[in-house]
Amino acid sequence: MNRNIILSCITLAAFSLGSCEDFLDKEPLSLVVPTEYYKDEAQIQAAVNKLYTEVLPSHTNWSFGIFGLDSGTDNQVGFNPDVKYAKGQWKVALENDNWNWENIHNINYSLKQSLTNYNNKEVTGSEKNIRQYIGELYFLRAYAYFTMLQKWGDLPIVKEDLPLDEEYLIEMNKRSPRNEVARFILEDLGHAVEYMSDNFDTRKNRISPDVAKLLKSRVALFEASWLENFKGTAFVPNGEGWPGKSKDYNTSYEYPLGTIDKEIEFFLNEAVASAETVAEKYKNSLTQNTGKVPQSEDDPDNPYFSMFGNTDMSTFPDVLLWREYSKGLGVVNNVEVGIQHGNNGVGLTRSMVESFVMKDGKPHYAPHTGFVYDDETLAKIRENADPRLHIFLKEPDQKNLFKNMTSQETHGVEVEPYPDITNMNAEKGYSTGYTIRKGGTFDKDLCGNGNGYTGAVVFRATEALLNYMEAQYLLTRDLNSGKIMEYWKLIREAAGFEGTAVNPTTMIDATEMDKEVLDWGAYTAGTLLQDKVLYNIRRERRCELMAEGLRWMDLLRWRAMDQMITTPYHVEGFHLWNTPMQNWYEAEDLVDDGSSSATVSNVNLGEYLRPFEKNMTSGNLYRDGFVWSMAHYLEPLPIKQFQLTSSDRVTVEQSILYQNPYWPLKADSPAEK
Repeated sequence: MNRNIILSCITLAAFSLGSCEDFLDKEPLSLVVPTEYYKDEAQIQAAVNKLYTEVLPSHTNWSFGIFGLDSGTDNQVGFNPDVKYAKGQWKVALENDNWNWENIHNINYSLKQSLTNYNNKEVTGSEKNIRQYIGELYFLRAYAYFTMLQKWGDLPIVKEDLPLDEEYLIEMNKRSPRNEVARFILEDLGHAVEYMSDNFDTRKNRISPDVAKLLKSRVALFEASWLENFKGTAFVPNGEGWPGKSKDYNTSYEYPLGTIDKEIEFFLNEAVASAETVAEKYKNSLTQNTGKVPQSEDDPDNPYFSMFGNTDMSTFPDVLLWREYSKGLGVVNNVEVGIQHGNNGVGLTRSMVESFVMKDGKPHYAPHTGFVYDDETLAKIRENADPRLHIFLKEPDQKNLFKNMTSQETHGVEVEPYPDITNMNAEKGYSTGYTIRKGGTFDKDLCGNGNGYTGAVVFRATEALLNYMEAQYLLTRDLNSGKIMEYWKLIREAAGFEGTAVNPTTMIDATEMDKEVLDWGAYTAGTLLQDKVLYNIRRERRCELMAEGLRWMDLLRWRAMDQMITTPYHVEGFHLWNTPMQNWYEAEDLVDDGSSSATVSNVNLGEYLRPFEKNMTSGNLYRDGFVWSMAHYLEPLPIKQFQLTSSDRVTVEQSILYQNPYWPLKADSPAEK
């Protein structure tokens, strides 16, 4: 038995098969950290600090950071599409690094040692500090589990540091129904709130009770939405074809409250309660968008703009948790360099841009007083747009830099150029023609390649208002119930809307669902929503949280991709053909012959740039658009895990595990449905 492998991978029980090769050179905490280590508050803090970077999202280097996490959705795309949007290309793997329990194991070990020593009064230091760090461990386990829940659904619930016992380890692989996993996450977040203190860290670099409550609302809304939208299918416990029924330990499963509908109601009530607690605390201190983009040192600051691009986010009241970077310490990122060019190749889609309403609060296709919607130039799009789109959508000739202009950093671009859509270079190319400056600072000193230090917002309070609105509406189907209208108006006021545009009914009444078909969030289970209130709650969420890394989570829980099973989706960028923007490029650079050397899509496919339909040869799997398979809502468990947890360590059918819906038990095989 290889002790290192087993404990690094927890439930993999890799006795003689040698799984998790990536971790062979990495001892688990239980082997390298003596139990005495957790007897001082500074030691517990050190263990927790390392887990922050392992578990929570941040601006990773050589990328667009958090602002690029929505790439591969209908909001943003890069140069290379994801295999999940091509038929038969996503396949069951022999091994999968996403089925990785290392973080959860390390948290469990740290939590066990810290709690044991704390309860035995063997930890020296401040009682308040010790409890804070224990609460943070509970939070981090909850966050790590929620990340796994979104990928896998049903999961083993592992609360302890596991012993070196083969049969026990195999037993611990039993997958609990997904709603039980979500309940466990909520329980951990409850413990986190109990242990942590308000205002523990005024710089807001550490997790707080408010952050735990916000995550609780997120998790509860996610699970309620999933159970509701996948009700009756193989993706929920006891639904038709649910694979959990194939194992005796889940055969007789019953929901804690008796029915799936009561379970949905439970999670919605949890989401409402947790979200309201946070929303009430911060609703009157949401950072205000002035609607202006600073273009010189003399221009007034726009707090809403600056909130996302700053080296110190502690002064923004609605930023609940942020990660600080330091050039001196070598903790750096590449976000500002990405904003100087094409967002590291991650461009907004036409769908995202058109999801924003206009400054009068009405969708772009509605009649407007004093103007008409015009997308023939980027300047025209911004002119009468939602104030959030107005400040974040880049256009040529805007100043990108005007601060610290004597800095020696070399990767800044003082004036925004025409988007280079023919350049496939990830640093300077523009994948769709639409790019954002969300996270921008105008500071040349932050433009060192791989050497920037812009902070990263991890949680902000506005999400609590959005979570409340959706959960409360799903409970009541009444726009005027609870505090939906109050919170919605507050969000729109902070976003910079004025007059009747603040009232969401202006947007709702002018919405025509058959004109919202580019938005995946306009669908559930392959059907276009007819509930315009629900759709516009989704729309508001999409626009407010643009490029903050939450879009894929929302699309999953809304079951928003079924329509692509029968109707391919064509990703589009900006309005290239037959507009003034076509004249930004030399004719010889716009190669649209459909060959493998084409630089743009052909006008016969439409006037909007189709970034994945430039090459129309048989070698391009996406030349006819994106398609979907039902199985792709969850990842396939890797085959090695079935072998390791089977009675003979070989036969996958004898494993204590079960595969996710419509994925086969054979490596290198695509989804069955």
